[in-house]
Amino acid sequence: MTKALKAYDVIRSPVITEKATLVSEANQVIFNVARTATKPEIKAAVEQLFQVKVKAVNTLVRKGKKKAFRGMISKQSDVKKAIVTLEEGQTIDVTTGL
Repeated sequence: MTKALKAYDVIRSPVITEKATLVSEANQVIFNVARTATKPEIKAAVEQLFQVKVKAVNTLVRKGKKKAFRGMISKQSDVKKAIVTLEEGQTIDVTTGL
């Protein structure tokens, strides 16, 4: 049995990159989300926090990279991202924050 996540626990942060800006033209927004979050939880959290209608949610897990700093090799954490497609006419301005 898993513990239910709250909306702010599910949505960690918006992704503001060049690629995220390009997909915004297709009515999509990219968020970093909790590793245990499911697609229905992500959809409910986005609808609750931003008062928009979500058409679809696609998720991916970016595996952590190995990085070297001053000779010490360490591994970055895995990151789960969600690509949220909004209904027509709906928008989210991620630059303003929550």
